[in-house]
Amino acid sequence: MWTQIRKRTGDFAAILVLLVLAVAVGGYILANERLHFPFIQQAPFKLKAAFSTAQAVTPGQGQTVRVSGVRIGDISDVKLDNGQAIVSMDIDHQYKNLVHTDASALLRPKTGLKDMFIELNPGTSQAPVAKQNWTVPVQNTLPDVNPDEVYSALDADTRAYVKLLVNGAGQGLQSRGSDLQEVFRRFEPTNRDIARVTTAVAVRRHNLRRLINSLQRLNTALAQRGGDLRQLISASATVFRAFASEDTNISRAIRDFPGALRTTTSTLGKVQTFADVLRPTADKLRPAVRELNVANHAVRPFVIEAAPIIRHRIRPFVRAARPVVRSLNTPARQLATATPDLTTSFRMLNHLFDLIGYNPNGREAPGITGRDEGYLFYIAWITHQTEHLFTTGDAHGSYRPVFIGAPCGILANIIARDPSGSFSNLNLFGDPNNGGQGAIIGSNVCGTG
Repeated sequence: MWTQIRKRTGDFAAILVLLVLAVAVGGYILANERLHFPFIQQAPFKLKAAFSTAQAVTPGQGQTVRVSGVRIGDISDVKLDNGQAIVSMDIDHQYKNLVHTDASALLRPKTGLKDMFIELNPGTSQAPVAKQNWTVPVQNTLPDVNPDEVYSALDADTRAYVKLLVNGAGQGLQSRGSDLQEVFRRFEPTNRDIARVTTAVAVRRHNLRRLINSLQRLNTALAQRGGDLRQLISASATVFRAFASEDTNISRAIRDFPGALRTTTSTLGKVQTFADVLRPTADKLRPAVRELNVANHAVRPFVIEAAPIIRHRIRPFVRAARPVVRSLNTPARQLATATPDLTTSFRMLNHLFDLIGYNPNGREAPGITGRDEGYLFYIAWITHQTEHLFTTGDAHGSYRPVFIGAPCGILANIIARDPSGSFSNLNLFGDPNNGGQGAIIGSNVCGTG
């Protein structure tokens, strides 16, 4: 054999080189296929995850375990345990301290052919680090949702509408792929903003979990208050119908809104001037405001002393006065209605009093003769003269002398026909016993003496 090797040294060397190359290439390929080499590589860190279903999970087909899109291990095995699919994961040794006991796992397809992988959420640092062979509980995992499960949840009418929507989208996008691409390109700023929001949400996972928990409690409370929700929806429907009935008014309000905005802008410009004036005033009011606390402490004893008076005296009085105040409502409205007429009447009376009191020349000054007195002077003068006329009086008061003239025969006839004797008492004729004297009408006219 060695003789033949010496004779075919070149061929043998070539065969050895090819063998070494084959081993090297095979090792490279197997290494990239994530084959574990015993005695050479360190054993992987094993974790498990319980899923309600592990459909399309095929160990040994390069299905991976990822965190935020980065591979950290492979799916190594799947088995059934008490109706749950237990998926074994071989985690690279460098990531063994990454996963915590509050981790969660999602089954996701890489392609439309259901090339599955596990998206692992490693949890938070507040939870302990997961130990070897720890299993993610089924309540922290979710399987992939098939389209037929979504379609089965839809009724016949909804499926028909979805089919019409898909067909309409296909017809609308036919030969317009470039337009759709342009639309997606214009969404790039939105995607960047969404990426920022997602990054912030990833940072605030703890708050997000608390928010989801709060939303779950809120949904539970809402589910228990179905009647109130129905009433709210009914009331909302009534409100929306009222809005719909006011469509014309709403449209008019929208048309008037730009003018209102312009007016508001102009008003705010004027308010700026007012603010410029108000600021020095407010600065000057600061000392007074600072002294308010001292004033409040000073007023406190008075308030404490006045509180029982208000509570036990003024408040009962106010309560007792309420019926009277309510009964004054109608007279007050009527008085308010009559107030313009009363104002006019008092204005006329004021003009009248001004006219009566008007004195064009005032008091007579020395050296000035002749006065044009006002009406008040003559009213007083007439009053004085009238009182002068009635200066004659007796026990019954003042009286004015009255002179009666008539023929004696007529007077005698009147007295004869006076059954009450009123005229006789007037002593119109003289007393015969007094020689006919003392009558109002002298004895030389009708007297007997």
